[in-house]
Amino acid sequence: MCTAPSSIRRKAVPQVKAGEKMIILPAIDIKDKTCVRLVKGDYATAHQVAESPYETADSFREAGAAWIHMVDLDGAKDGRPVNEEIFEKVAGESGLKVEVGGGIRSMDTIERFLEKGISRVILGSVAVKDPSLVKEAVRKFGDKIAVGIDARNGMVATEGWLEKSDVTYLDLARAMEDAGVKTIIYTDISRDGTLSGVNTEQLGKLNEAVSCDIIASGGVRSIQDILDCKKLDLYGCICGKAVYTGALDLALAIEKAGEQTC
Repeated sequence: MCTAPSSIRRKAVPQVKAGEKMIILPAIDIKDKTCVRLVKGDYATAHQVAESPYETADSFREAGAAWIHMVDLDGAKDGRPVNEEIFEKVAGESGLKVEVGGGIRSMDTIERFLEKGISRVILGSVAVKDPSLVKEAVRKFGDKIAVGIDARNGMVATEGWLEKSDVTYLDLARAMEDAGVKTIIYTDISRDGTLSGVNTEQLGKLNEAVSCDIIASGGVRSIQDILDCKKLDLYGCICGKAVYTGALDLALAIEKAGEQTC
């Protein structure tokens, strides 16, 4: 667990050489029961990118993925899970490890997801609004809990990216590390869905600031972004729009990232 005091915090020595491998997490965002993508977190820009989440997940597995990143956009906006049955079916039938976020606000919901086969639950808004829940969840479920930190200009946004806080992404990351969180998913909202490249500057600062495993999200557009994230020694990288548009060959990205057993 990531429990070192801030004053002596150091990056843990990785089990593999820096940049040797990194997990690739293709993404499926669900809104109104369909696979969609947003641009910069704006719900008004939602557009369908695939017919079936189940067939999409199967295609990701066939490309060599071991994990899939899924988001309940309706849940994130409503503050409660809305599309649970989709995530549970993907977890049960795809053969992929599934991490899920969006609208998860209680221990009961976390436990229900994990009991239904979800491998990792992502807590977002509650990390800012109810950090005690994060601590309780980590105590009970350990590394099955991740925290999603979504930020615009370095400031954390909550409630489906609709509300801006006065907390910086680095301050929240340090607080989550002190709470025992092992995995942080960092999204630069201004780049999400834009194919403008990952924010290597912020990701590098984050990876140096805490000892948690960092997953990059937002802006991936090409193999170069995969190589850049791997060079930063990140734990993982989420790929969304680039996969759906064909800008990124998922199988090639996975090949470049290395063995998918992180």
